[in-house]
Formats: sequence, C-alpha cells, structure tokens
Amino acid sequence: MMTLYGMPDSGNCYKPRLMMALTGRSFRHVEVSTNDGGTRRADYLARNPNGKVPLLETEDGRYLPESNAMLWYLGEATPYIPDDAFERAEMLAWMFFEQYSHEPQIAVRRSLTIYPRLAAHATPERLAATLEGGVKALTIMDRHLAERQWFAGSAASLADVALYAYTHVAGEGGYELAAFPSVEAWLRRVEALPGYRPMGWLP
Repeated sequence: MMTLYGMPDSGNCYKPRLMMALTGRSFRHVEVSTNDGGTRRADYLARNPNGKVPLLETEDGRYLPESNAMLWYLGEATPYIPDDAFERAEMLAWMFFEQYSHEPQIAVRRSLTIYPRLAAHATPERLAATLEGGVKALTIMDRHLAERQWFAGSAASLADVALYAYTHVAGEGGYELAAFPSVEAWLRRVEALPGYRPMGWLP
C-alpha cells in the first residue's frame, strides 16, 4: 500500500488524495505539517530533502515529491490521461499553468489569509498583487471553460484535478468565484465525478 505524507488542509496535498479516491486506490495517510516543523525533522528530510509536502511513498519504498508528478504517476493507465498526444500535451500545459500562474497567486493568497503564522507576510502590497494575479488566472480559466466542459480533451483529466484543488477554496483567499460562472459550473462537474471526496477527507 502507498503512503502519502501531507497536510489535510493543503491543496497540493489534496491533489494526490483526490486522485487516489477518483481511481479507487487504497493508501495510508501520515500527517506531516509545515506548521509545527514536521517537514524539517531529520527523519522527514531523509525522505524528502526539499522539506515540503506532499510526499508519496510507493509500494516498493521509493519516494516521489511534487504534487503534479504524483498525479502523473497515479494517472498512468487511467482515463485521466488522454490517449491523444495533443490532448496529453494540452493537459500538461494546464498543469504547468496551475503551478506557474495559478498556485503562486490563488494558493499563496489563501495561505496568507488563513494561516496566522504567515500574517507578517500578508502585506497590503502582496495581497493586492496576488489578488490581481489570481483574478487573471481565473479569467483565463473561465474563458476556456465557457466553450468546453474540461480543460483538455472531452473528459476529466489530471489538469482538472490539479486546478480543482486550490480553485474550489479560492473564496478563502478573498476571490469572488461568482464572477466566474464557467469556473463555478466546472467545479460542480468535478464534484460529480465518481469517487470524488472533499478536501478534508482522509482514508
């Protein structure tokens, strides 16, 4: 059985949990938190020298960091990776968008808002910059979804799982999702997928 090290309230940690729920995989969850220094312990750093969560331990004892890499590993031989080469590349493009244009804005602003330990970093300038960047990312997503049901191909893919994690809690960071009706409709489609579990779910 695989083991996932992570935090229940982290979107990046939610991605592989959701993927395993959607594909019916059994796994064990071990809580390791940045809030209490758990990611800086020597035993954890021996597994992941980068000192971050999530971290996936495979059945044969290998360790895989980075949430989107985990999605690719867990998505092998499932319908969540399209068969068509262009659609696979399009899926990856949206996963890169999530890490470079979406997560640094929406996830960071949410963290600055909900974690008291980060209050000193929540300057008006940074909050304004991440709000602007997040609205830009949501606008791009909304325009794309106005013409399609999913981000790549004709069915849900890893891109939808990656983007769902922090988009569905964007309101906690002060984003008004009602301004993005196509995004809101897409969120409901993700939540209707067989096997879906909410962010707080643990096995």
